[in-house]
Amino acid sequence: MSTSRRNFLKTSVLASSLLFVPKFLHALDRQGLPALRDANGRRLVVVQLGGGNDGLNTIIPYRNDIYYRARPTLGIRPQSGILTLDQDLGFNPAMTRLKGLYDQGHVGVLNSVGYPNPDRSHFRSMDIWQSGSASDQYVTTGWLGRYLDSSCPSCQAPYNGLEVDDTLSLAMKGTARKGLALKNPEKFHQITQNRFLAQVSRETGAAGGAELDYLYKTLAETTSSADYLYQTSKVYKSAIAYPNTEFGKNLKTTAELINSGIESRVFYVSLTGFDTHVRQQEQQGKLLGDLSDGLASFAEDLQKSGQFDNTLILVFSEFGRRVGQNASNGTDHGTANNVLLLGGGLRKKGILNAAPDLLNLDQGDLKHQLDFRSLYATVLHDWLGADDKAILGQEFARLKGLV
Repeated sequence: MSTSRRNFLKTSVLASSLLFVPKFLHALDRQGLPALRDANGRRLVVVQLGGGNDGLNTIIPYRNDIYYRARPTLGIRPQSGILTLDQDLGFNPAMTRLKGLYDQGHVGVLNSVGYPNPDRSHFRSMDIWQSGSASDQYVTTGWLGRYLDSSCPSCQAPYNGLEVDDTLSLAMKGTARKGLALKNPEKFHQITQNRFLAQVSRETGAAGGAELDYLYKTLAETTSSADYLYQTSKVYKSAIAYPNTEFGKNLKTTAELINSGIESRVFYVSLTGFDTHVRQQEQQGKLLGDLSDGLASFAEDLQKSGQFDNTLILVFSEFGRRVGQNASNGTDHGTANNVLLLGGGLRKKGILNAAPDLLNLDQGDLKHQLDFRSLYATVLHDWLGADDKAILGQEFARLKGLV
């Protein structure tokens, strides 16, 4: 191996970027990347709430005495500004702008979503949600990654799925294809503009073994992808005010990618910090305000560009919290939780199933009413036009008439 190649491997920022570069980049055409034509132009944006968001203080059963007995100081009272919905439920007072979208008919709420034999470990439960597996299965691919594997076989572009983050989640990893992780197109493009890359291109004919040749080819093709995303994303720059937070910035980047015409089918964004064992109310209120304001700005952005009707937003967390508060004015790891759906194409809106049953608990935890994989099956089949049974490994009852 030449000295220049050793230097490249040791010092190039691009080498570290390989942690999230998918193998199928080999198929990229450096002169132009293919456009997707599946799913009838529909796209899915998944928002992950990391840490286990407390669903009962997000969608509040404000007329249920059991809720207030279980949470004598943590329960949110109507006089605190609960934003009333239907079925005696209400949004957390911090979610004012999301309530506006609800009133416009753009929000659906699913209660008590979970799975049998729930796991209260953050890592394991998140793996279950991201992989779409049962609690006793261990799967190394994600439900969206398998969608990328199965959908549009002739399309090899890595931007079929984009995660606006530094690393790629399990949810976006398939067997043959994976999503692409980037914080924003400009920074991703800057990373690929490394002075060693020109040298790589000149040395592609040098003998170095199949693995090393693969490495250099992948890096070169990543540059082509980064350039495409950067150049295309410059078409649209948002004028909408987003929260000045990491989450707000990531949603703004997502909107700019969508509104610029990048034909990705799946986007993934995260908001973390929901592990509220201590003094929950203030911490969760700030996070839910960030979620509400960010999603409302995102929806406004897409509405102005005519992209809201063909975008479905799914908001989930790896589990909820226990019904009763703990001694630290917080809540501990629980089980079933609510899921939010947003979009201009929702056929069913509002509260979509029964409120959590606080009289019928499993050792202090909510019992799930709806298996999350039924929701995934609905999104995959009815929204994205994919084979949900093949992707999820078995058939789950779909929610009729939802999307």
